[in-house]
Amino acid sequence: MIEKTGKDVLVKVLMHGVLVGFALFCIVPMLVVISISLSDEKDLLINGYSLFPRIFSSGAYDYILTSPNALLNAYGVTILSTILGTVFGVLFMSMAAFPLSRPDFRYKGWITFYVFFTMLFSGGLVPTYLVVTQVLQLQDTLWVLFLPVFISAWNVILLISFFRSIPFEMVESAKIDGASEVTIYWKIVLPMSKPALATVALLVALRLWNEWFTSMLYIREQSLVSLQFWMQRVMQNMQFLLMNQDVMGGGAALLGDLPNESARMAMAVLAAGPMMFVFPFFQKYFAKGLMVGSVKG
Repeated sequence: MIEKTGKDVLVKVLMHGVLVGFALFCIVPMLVVISISLSDEKDLLINGYSLFPRIFSSGAYDYILTSPNALLNAYGVTILSTILGTVFGVLFMSMAAFPLSRPDFRYKGWITFYVFFTMLFSGGLVPTYLVVTQVLQLQDTLWVLFLPVFISAWNVILLISFFRSIPFEMVESAKIDGASEVTIYWKIVLPMSKPALATVALLVALRLWNEWFTSMLYIREQSLVSLQFWMQRVMQNMQFLLMNQDVMGGGAALLGDLPNESARMAMAVLAAGPMMFVFPFFQKYFAKGLMVGSVKG
């Protein structure tokens, strides 16, 4: 048994101290956001922010929940589009990455360069808008919330790198045993690629969950508005009322009670809360999925 010296103990304590400090550096801002969302608006204006609410108030959440049906509908739209976009995104990107990772695919170099080229130059906003609205006719549909954005060239390259780390001898053995390409992809490659698939799924889900620009461009139907865009619109309405309270006469007194800063933080909590519960399920795969395949043994 190796005895630990005083130097080893000191290094261990310092390392744990650094990690604890970094953890607090990440956790404390979120605690402050929650505290502000539960604080009284007037107290925030007078005394500023604090780690714990000095005067507890649920006014921000009461204001946001004045129309609970709209909030629940926005949640439903975002959750459904995120689930569909994540499932289809992981499926199609893995299907694209599988042949491009094969050393026996003749045109993998050219196609991989084409995928990489899309990371450098995009088609532009106006051509994309015309294709989505005039050619595909996807405006005011649920599909438009995830179809234009659920494929990422970076994620395809990440999957290609991971698939290349799988020994090609396994694929050749399966082909000798009579397995088809679909069988190799579905029963050999995908089960061995859970870390990469989980990592890509998390990246796609985060992007779709936070997407608001797509709703602003293509959605006019109120029942299809995403959560992020709905919250942004609520904040814009609040800002409009606060900026024009001087010309609203008797309504100015009521506008003075509007939760401005606390409402912003309450919306941040409502928007980020679900993904905070989802992330721990992907955490054990996340670092491994990013690193495996990047270093050749």
